[in-house]
Amino acid sequence: MNKHQQYERVFNHFDDNGDGKISASELQLCVASIGWELSFADAEAAAISIDSDGDGLLDLEDFIRLVEGVAEEEKVNDLKEAFKMYEMDGCGYITPKSLKRMLRRIGESKTIDQCKLMIAQFDLNGDGFLNFDEFKVMMLAKEVNKTTLLPPPLWSMDCGIKALLEHFCIVG
Repeated sequence: MNKHQQYERVFNHFDDNGDGKISASELQLCVASIGWELSFADAEAAAISIDSDGDGLLDLEDFIRLVEGVAEEEKVNDLKEAFKMYEMDGCGYITPKSLKRMLRRIGESKTIDQCKLMIAQFDLNGDGFLNFDEFKVMMLAKEVNKTTLLPPPLWSMDCGIKALLEHFCIVG
């Protein structure tokens, strides 16, 4: 099942009345099903802001834009949390020393020189440190084995949208 079909399956599940649109109340139920709270007013505002045809309801394409936008936001928030764990000193960037400390905490023993090399691969401005944008590039790079760079609570975390899709595409 491809991604579009997965989205369609979830969309159809929440389209209670089968009209091909998700209303603010249906959106509110959708969000509640993954353990989040959304007031009716906020659901209505979200539907109106994402709605592409002006009827105040979400069609499948609107729903996909909503889901993908939320998933991207969750990914960035997870990366911000991970970044805070690595930068440790509150200075706004990851140093070789802070990288070494964090890697040691998760069972990866690296020398300062090894940490400098790891940083240098993604240090876009050449200052010897990683700012958040450089960290994000590093974490999203396909060559990086994320299980050795992210602490366990973060690299094993599924975002709510992913869990929702998996639930309805496996169970539904």
